[in-house]
This record gives sequence, C-alpha cells and structure tokens, in this order.
Amino acid sequence: MNVSRGRGMKRQTYVAHGRLASHEVRLDAARNRRHGVQVMAFEQLAARLAGGFAQPIDAETLRDAIQQVLPDIDLGELDAIKLLPGMVGAAADTLHKVWRTGIDLSARASDHPRLAAMATLEQAVLERLPSSMRRPVDLASQAMARLRHAPALFGEIEIIGISELSPCWRELLAGLAETLPVRWNAGPRSAPEWLESSSVDIIRSEPATPQIEAMSAASGYHEAIEALRWARELITSGTAKPSEIAIAAAAPAAYDDEFMALRADANIDLHFVHSIRVVTTRDGQAAAALADILVRGLSQTHLRRLATLLAGSGPFQTLPEGWQRVLPPDAPLSSPDAWQRLLSGLTADQWPDGVDHNSKLRAIIETLSRGASEADDIGRAFLSGGALRIWKKALLAGSPAAIDVTIDALRQEDACDACVSVAWMPASALAASPRKFVRLLGLTSTGWPRRISEDRLLSDHIVPVDELDPLPVTAADRRDFETILSTTTGQVVLSRARRDSEGRLLGKSPLLRGQPEARYVRRNRRPAHSMSESDRLVARPVDFASSDQARSAAECWSNWQLAAVTAHDGMIRPDHPAVLGALRRVQSASSLAKLLRNPLGFIWSYALGIRPLESADEALVLDARQSGILLHDTLDHAVRLLEEQGSLADARPDQVSAAIEQSAATISGKWEAEQAVPPLVVWRRTVDETKQVASNALTHPEAALPDQKCYTEVPFGGQEAKSNGALPWDATTPVEIADTGFKISGYIDRLDLSGDGSKARVLDYKGGKLPKESVVLQGGKELQRCLYAYAVKALMGDGIEIDAALLYPRDNEARHLDEPAAVLEDLASHLRAARASLLGGRAVIGPDNGGDYDDLSFALPANAGNGYCPRKLEPARQALGDAARVWEAI
Repeated sequence: MNVSRGRGMKRQTYVAHGRLASHEVRLDAARNRRHGVQVMAFEQLAARLAGGFAQPIDAETLRDAIQQVLPDIDLGELDAIKLLPGMVGAAADTLHKVWRTGIDLSARASDHPRLAAMATLEQAVLERLPSSMRRPVDLASQAMARLRHAPALFGEIEIIGISELSPCWRELLAGLAETLPVRWNAGPRSAPEWLESSSVDIIRSEPATPQIEAMSAASGYHEAIEALRWARELITSGTAKPSEIAIAAAAPAAYDDEFMALRADANIDLHFVHSIRVVTTRDGQAAAALADILVRGLSQTHLRRLATLLAGSGPFQTLPEGWQRVLPPDAPLSSPDAWQRLLSGLTADQWPDGVDHNSKLRAIIETLSRGASEADDIGRAFLSGGALRIWKKALLAGSPAAIDVTIDALRQEDACDACVSVAWMPASALAASPRKFVRLLGLTSTGWPRRISEDRLLSDHIVPVDELDPLPVTAADRRDFETILSTTTGQVVLSRARRDSEGRLLGKSPLLRGQPEARYVRRNRRPAHSMSESDRLVARPVDFASSDQARSAAECWSNWQLAAVTAHDGMIRPDHPAVLGALRRVQSASSLAKLLRNPLGFIWSYALGIRPLESADEALVLDARQSGILLHDTLDHAVRLLEEQGSLADARPDQVSAAIEQSAATISGKWEAEQAVPPLVVWRRTVDETKQVASNALTHPEAALPDQKCYTEVPFGGQEAKSNGALPWDATTPVEIADTGFKISGYIDRLDLSGDGSKARVLDYKGGKLPKESVVLQGGKELQRCLYAYAVKALMGDGIEIDAALLYPRDNEARHLDEPAAVLEDLASHLRAARASLLGGRAVIGPDNGGDYDDLSFALPANAGNGYCPRKLEPARQALGDAARVWEAI
C-alpha cells in the first residue's frame, strides 16, 4: 500500500492537548488512511510558523539553564534562598506561568523587588538558553510576522480537546483564523468567552448523557480495588474494550502506588498517562541506591544494594563474581575507618578467585566517599544507560545535596501502550481525550476540586493569582469535571473515600451535589466480579475453603485454640529422619538447654534450620547477649596477654589494668570493623563498663592453684581454636556424655590448671545479675558449668580434681558447684528423657517459648506469650512426661 501523500491531498493540522489525545488522533488517522494529517500542540504550531528552527523552551533545558546561572547572579531579595533545594523547580514553574500569561517582568521590575529579581533571573536564563529557543511571547510575535505562510504549512487547523488557551497564544490564534480555516471543536464543552469575538469557527455538539452512578469506598486503596474490579468486569463481559475505559482523578499521584501494585496482581494492562515514578524501575532504583550513599553515607547495606542493582556494570565489573562474600555480614561498615580496617585485613585467599582485589574495592570505596558535592562525576563513573539519564535529570532538577529526594519525585513514560489499554490519568487529560466508560476517584471535599495555592516565588500580594494564573486549579478542576460528564457517552462512576489513610473522616466533594446518591460499599463485600485470583479467593470464602491450603489453615487455627497438643503444636511421627539428624549432631550447652526447655525450638533451629534475622543496623545499646560476648572477648584477650607476660595468678594489679586497657582497645576496634555497634558516646561508655567488669573478673580472690596455668576460650569436642595459644588437650578429641547418645563441643570461658595437672578450676563468666538463690541446673537453663567440668574430666582423666564455678563479675561473686558428679548424673537422666520424648514425636513447646528471650517467637501464633503458650504449656508438660521434670530442677 502506498502511504505517501499524493499531490493535491488535503493538508489538515490538529492541535491537541496532551500526549494521549495526540496518540489517539494519530491512531484514528492511520486506521482511516487519512494522509496529510499532522498533530501537534499549540506551541509547536507557533514554532513551526515562526521558522528559523525556532522551538519552545522545554522543561529540562530550562532547569539546566537556571541551575547554571543561579550561583553567579545577584537576585536581591531571593539571593538568600537561591541555592536551597527546590529553588530550581520553583523558578522554572514561575517563569512558565509568567511566559504563558504574557507578563513583562522587565517592564514591572520597579513595582516590587521580587519582580526585579525574577527579571534578572529571566534575562540570565535567556542568555544561557540555546539561540533557537524562544519564550511563548517571542514565538507568537515571530509567528504573527509570518502568517502568510500558514496556509502552506497547515492547510486547515482544527483544535480539539482544549477548553482554554493561554493568553500568550490568543492573538496568534485570531490571526490564523483571518488567514486560513480554523475550527475550535468544542463539542459539548464550554468555549472561552474571548473566542466569541474572533473569526474562529466554533463547532458545538449536544452533551452526552451517560449513565451516572455514585459510590463511597472505605479508603483510597479500596477505591483503587473497586476501580480495577469494575474495569475487568467491563472487559470480560464484552461491554467495553480496554481502550474505551478510563480511571481518573484530579491528582492521580495520591493513588499511583496503589495502582502500580494492583495492576501487577490483577494482570491488567493499565497505562499511566501521566507517567510512572522512575523508582519503580530497575534503572531508577540503581540511581536511588547511589543517591542514598552520597546523601546518607556509605555503609555495607547501601553498597550491597548498589552492587546488586548494577549487576556487574561500572566499577563493580572488575570484581570477581561473589565478591560480596568478603564483607562481614554483621558489620555496618558505616564509617571510613571501618572500611579502612576491613580493607587492611583482607588477603588474597579471602577473595572468591584467590586474587587480591583490595585496590579495586578501595578505589570504589574512596570514590563513593567523596559525597554529593561530586555527584556528577560519581554518577558518570558508576551509572550508564537509563540510570545515568535519570541521574543527569535529577541533577538538573535539584541540588546534589537533595538528589535522593529529587530522584524519588522524577517520573518517566509508561511502557504500556496507551491506545489499547485501560488508562489511569489526570482528569485534565481525560477531559481532552474522552473515553466511553469512566470512573472518577477522589471526589472528596479537599481532593476535587483542589484548593488554590499561591506561586512559591510570586505570591498574591506581588502578582495577583488571577493575573499570574488565569485559570486557577479550582476552576480547572470544576471545568474538567463538567467536561468529563458531558463527553462520556457510556457510563460514569463517581467514587469517593470515606476515610483517609490515617482513619480521618472525609467530606463529600461539592461537585457531587445534584448527582445520584452514593452507594455505600463495604471493604469486605463480596464483589460480583473480582480483579484478580487472590481477590476472587478472598471474596469467595467457599472457593478458598475448598483448597488444600485453606483446609490446612482452618485446621491449624482450630487446633491452636484447643487445650491439647496436636499435630499443629509439634506432635510428629516417631523417629522422624529430621529429628534423628538433629539429635546426631554435636551438641552445645545452648542446644541442649533448648532441647530441655524448648523442644519445638530445638527442632526449628537444628532440624529445619530456621534462624532469626540478624540486623546490621547500628543499635542504640547492646543487648544482653552482645554485652556478654564483648565481656568474654575482652577477658579472653586480657588473660592471654597476662599469661604471655608470666601468669594471671602472679600478675600485679597494674599489670591486670594495663592488660584490660590494651584488650579493650583491640576488641572494640575489631567490633567496630566487623559488626554493628551503638553510637560513639554510648559505645565508649559500654566499653568502659566492660573494662570495669573485666577487672572484677580477673581480680576476684580465687585461691591460686600450685603453678597455676590459665587458658581461655578453650575449645573441646572438635571446635577450632580462636587463637594460636597453647591448649591443654587435643581439641579434636570427641566428648560424649555417657549413656545419653549426645556428643558435646564448645568453648570453656576459663580453665585454671595446676602445674602437675591434678587440679582444675572451670570458670563460666556470667554478665548478668547474681541470682538470689543457689543455682544448680536452674530448670535446665544452666548447663555450661556442669558440661564443661565433664569435658575436662573426659579429656584429662578421672584422676583430676575439678572445681566448677559460675563467676558473676558485676557482683564480684562466684557460685561453686557442689558434687559435680551427682549433678552430671542428674543431667544425664534428663537428657535421656528428652531424647526419648523427641524420638517419640513430642516436639512441643516448653517454658522458654514466647518469652522475651525467645528468638524464634516470630514462628509462633501472634501474641503467643499471652494466649497460645499459657493455653498449651500444661498439655505439653503432660505429653512430655519425664522429659518435663527438668523444669522443676533447682
């Protein structure tokens, strides 16, 4: 088919408002083979007629020019705010309003200092802009001088979908109407009063009479759900094509997040006419990740996010695959010193490919640490393609210091095709490009019409709002509402929310007066047509109840309410392979304590491998567990220092103090490099308190053994040594508790041995408070002292005399274990009972479930400590039988 325009073919020009209207006019012309049709905005028409490659000033070029001139010009009254974030956008908006209205800032500069400042800014911007770009008033003036060429350029002009024209173009439109046929296709819309006195032919038509329905939804999110239900029903019933359906709001940005999530769930092609946020795309997320680093500082979390999004591009492509494994998972790395310590300690064998890449990673860290002041160079170094375009646009739109906020506000065209999809759009775009079936959202007292707001730089007392903006937003919203009602031929649904996102009541829009009474729609109603599979199942409980998942969930919920243990409370088949595997592993004191006091948690942790999520964020204070680890690390390092200098038993007080100071400095530095620590002031105080507690522990008046030798963090049962110091035994030798089937391993906090090896003292440090009463097994909680004493006897022979004690350095007191052999025999009987119970299939809760220190409470029913656990604990005790007797042990 020959699609070229033949000689004598009629030339016709359409002036349309908005991209959607332009696309639909072009599509209609293509479908009907109407060659010679051109579609453009009015400013494009003026630029074409002005000739000489003239073009209107586009938004990005204007912002770029403003950003370049602001630092070097004196803006008088505005000089104090010219470099603040948002100034570029505010100045661009004000200049656009001034130019569209036709206000001459230079002529009015003497009226007010603010006008003089804006005139200075305008002059500087015009000098910076490309020579081809013209203000609207300049384009109109040049076009007026070339009106004789209009018939050859445009043929006939038809203006469609426009209800008003900016004052700067009105004289040009009148001149065009004197030169060639100009039609203003108002249809059922109201035509501007100033148009009546011109030669423009106004085409009018009768207003449409759509079916109008009103409804009130629970919230804005509910409105969005109901809108997609409505759209899908129209499509599946054959009532409408997707291209005939529109959903609109006066300010659609308030609903964008909801529709972005719901269109993926509903699997509907929903086109965002007003564009989508760039951060909903991968390129936008990459730019946002880089902005987070420059604005908020470099941390491990931020670096991992950036590296993942860039996926091996930019500087990261020089690093080997899997390089992030060299980063310690629990360290925030939120300061330059922490990164320096990490890089200085990395060796070639720690990298996945065995090659030293420290210099490359160091270069990346140094570049990112330069901050937002060098945002342009850093963006070019790390980003490419669409991400780099977003980055450059953000730098044009605002200050580098607030680039993260700027990127969050940027938008880009939606890839979904507008002409064959359901459209989600502003009301102004719908008024210019009508559709057959329309749903209007947000018809609340503050949402539609919106309130008039003054210009940010030229407020009402300087230039009246009516003059600066001849069509204020309130009037525009009312006009768009009337236009939509009069141009929609099929159905209009008027929707409003009863409450906002915070639960406050919302009033009705005044535009709803005279409209049908709103139908009250409940959030949990059963819709006649669902928007997605998940919506269908939620709305139709009978359908969901027939699924295996629903039956299992209902049975689980019912069983949770029973005062008896069931399959949903941990009752499993006997001799389950996963249980056998968990029991065969080498146990620790903590795993055995969990077996005795929390059989269900034991299975979760060691059979299913469930672990709580560790946060790498900086904590305000260390929790009890972290405080204990810090104390143990400090004591371990200090004792080894003193043993190298002679022995702890013979050390003078000043030597002990010096060793603790040195150890605290070393350990705190290591912590800062490898894991999250509190803020500096709190951290320093924590370290000081740890030094004091460590001093109490090392100066506690325990009688020295003959020729005493001290060991700390002593491994046994196959554990690897934490240092290169001497060990009292072969750490690889297995240790098995006789007649229980359990092998144990771990680290003894401190072991004192006599020179002849006949006596030993096992000390287990306790960072908490001293218990009021004597502690032996403490209901199965306190196993370390007993197990460590057993390990020493097993590895050094039955002839050794062992003293096992719990040392509470905060209270400067030790609790010694009487008759260790009898206590171990008692513990062995409890372990045998627990093993038999678990193999019998009773993996139920214990007294530690749902408590403040239960790190797996997230896997229990909600509020388990106040409902589920008290209800199930006694039935669990009865099911466990002898295995529960340890809970009563002293």
